[in-house]
Amino acid sequence: MARVVIANVSKTFSGPRKEGIHALKNVSLTVEDKEFLALVGPSGCGKTTILRLIAGLEEITEGTISIDGRVVNNVEPKDRDLAMVFQNYALYPHMTVYENMAFGLQLRKVPKAEIEQRVRQTATTLGLGDCLQRLPKALSGGQRQRVAVGRAIVRQPKVFLFDEPLSNLDAQMRVQLRQELAKLHARLAATMIYVTHDQAEAMTLGDRIAVMRHGAVQQVADPIEVYRRPANLFVAGFIGSPPMNFFPGSLVGSGGTLRFQGRPAAGTATAAPSALALNVDPAHASVLAAGAGKPIILGLRPEAITDARLTPAAPGACLDAVVEVVEPMGPETFLHLTGAGYSFVARVPAARKYDVNEKLQLALNLREAHYFDPTTELSLLPGA
Repeated sequence: MARVVIANVSKTFSGPRKEGIHALKNVSLTVEDKEFLALVGPSGCGKTTILRLIAGLEEITEGTISIDGRVVNNVEPKDRDLAMVFQNYALYPHMTVYENMAFGLQLRKVPKAEIEQRVRQTATTLGLGDCLQRLPKALSGGQRQRVAVGRAIVRQPKVFLFDEPLSNLDAQMRVQLRQELAKLHARLAATMIYVTHDQAEAMTLGDRIAVMRHGAVQQVADPIEVYRRPANLFVAGFIGSPPMNFFPGSLVGSGGTLRFQGRPAAGTATAAPSALALNVDPAHASVLAAGAGKPIILGLRPEAITDARLTPAAPGACLDAVVEVVEPMGPETFLHLTGAGYSFVARVPAARKYDVNEKLQLALNLREAHYFDPTTELSLLPGA
């Protein structure tokens, strides 16, 4: 397998009026040997473009891409020793499963005995052993996608590239194939780069995830690090379901205590100071003290907001709110609330039934709070 190094890569496409459209902007990223890296971000952020540049399907505007220590900018796609699995299965409809999986090896003039061994071994691994003589039209969507993955595996490439391979499947099949891909990576110990807009796929599959936005990498870290210590406002809002709640306001120093004073953003509620006034956790206050008097954005995950009847609120860590929408999820419930001029979501245990328009006092776990600079959008806490 191989280490992939993307160094200062930019990609510019030509628009309808010959204007430059910047798909990637000075991206640097290293995928270690045998690593599973998930590229995640909204549509149009450049993640598929990175995959196509690695595969050689697009030309690089600036920068270099190296595979196993070899710069491949000018290397033909067929000579890069990669295998790519696309969003659409792209199977030959007139060929059996066996023929689809064997076709690439036949073009490379691999001996028949070796083709037979590779195809049958891979089919067994993917649970396709009984399907080898079927045509694609006789397969389910999940089976077809496994054939596409199997066609890549039999080639035994240095790097596997996956371009949203599960997005066309139903939710249950996506979960099943996600598990199969994780097992496959563990079994093959292969270098894999996986593109998705689904954060659940990125979090569960990736050894590390790279969060992208507007053609630039926002943060690269293991999934738990990205969730617990997002580098900026975008990562904090993109990773997590429901996403992090944001409360615009400012820091106020008073009597040796640092407090967060709410000030809802213009257009969402009144821009005047709200009733939300919270004591900043002492562990954060020492870091944030220099920002007293300046605007700031407080971030709280839904699980950091709960019913004060279940978890009593600490002094200076409560908020009165009204329930607008109740979403029962089985073991937990998502409450969409309004209070102090803000709209936000709380994740609470399902032990109690909640009603629309019910008034609640909420307990806020400010030890789990995040703080962001509203101008740069960067996290103001260390470790992010």
